[in-house]
Amino acid sequence: MNSLMDSLPPGWQRNEADYWANRAQLLTHSRDQWIGFANGRVIASGTSPVDVLHAAQQSGLHPFVTCDGREPEPCQMRRVVFSYDPTYPSEALPAQEVALNP
Repeated sequence: MNSLMDSLPPGWQRNEADYWANRAQLLTHSRDQWIGFANGRVIASGTSPVDVLHAAQQSGLHPFVTCDGREPEPCQMRRVVFSYDPTYPSEALPAQEVALNP
């Protein structure tokens, strides 16, 4: 049976291993910050995981992204599905039905 790890690029696995090897030093200046780590250095950091992920991925270095010092804490994601109004000019807007109580 294949693992999800098998589908990751080798650069990502190397960057994760390098992160853990350098974690103690990184904690001194990036604790509680989201960081993108690649090629032995922090290539992106900030408080927004999405912003850091996008900035780090632009490097093309298969960065390892984590919240430094909070790795054991679970990340919660929620998937929401809703329809769009394709008739709205410009770009489609989410459509939501609202019931008013009299």
